[in-house]
Amino acid sequence: MVETVSSLLFWQALGAIIWVNLLLSGDNAVVIALAARSLPAKQQKLAVFWGSAAAIIMRVILTVFAVALLQLPWLKLIGGVLLLWIGVKLIVPEEGGEDIQSSDNLFQAVKTILIADLVMSLDNVIAVAAAAEQGPPEAKIALLIIGLALSIPIVIFGSTLMLKVMGRYPVIITLGAALLGWIAGDIMVTDPAIAGWVKANFAAMLEWKAAPVAGAVFVVALGKWIASRQESAGEAAPPVDLAAGEGGKDRGGSN
Repeated sequence: MVETVSSLLFWQALGAIIWVNLLLSGDNAVVIALAARSLPAKQQKLAVFWGSAAAIIMRVILTVFAVALLQLPWLKLIGGVLLLWIGVKLIVPEEGGEDIQSSDNLFQAVKTILIADLVMSLDNVIAVAAAAEQGPPEAKIALLIIGLALSIPIVIFGSTLMLKVMGRYPVIITLGAALLGWIAGDIMVTDPAIAGWVKANFAAMLEWKAAPVAGAVFVVALGKWIASRQESAGEAAPPVDLAAGEGGKDRGGSN
């Protein structure tokens, strides 16, 4: 085990797990803040602590199951496709979190945090499980536990700073999306259903990491393209005349 922990492969996989989890947990950190915002200051800290602790335990269990499932034929291919889309979504701006209800009850706030995290954790679970695949096989569970244990507290206590840094340096998000694409390409060609065929026919491409590179390029290119289309559509949309709308409502109400 000492040799495993000291290997470069172990530390590369651990770094990937932490980075992926940090990038994909920003929305979860926002959910925690929204769910606890109506509590007194002292109870807010308790809600964040207990809600986050329960979410960490749940996520470790889910990810362990995901790692086990990735050993079955075809599931790495499915997981890889999902991971590609998660990477694309990371680049494409999305709105969310407004429908998270706050609570003035500690137990209700913790429950809200746990349920919301469960619903929102699919991308994290798939991505972290795939990142663990990059490490030594005998260290997968240890990688998951260490990686999640290190990254979750950073998300909880440093989410505001992280969001500011990502907003100021968008290249961090792009690099993270490229990492997801890289991991997706790497795990897809190792799926038990096609691994033998790929190795027999594309050995040179495997040596040059063609699949991970293609995955990274695909995610960044598609994400940027969709984002630019959305931006163009937003600029082309005619402005809404709020005053006219309000006047229309007033006139309708007087009838």
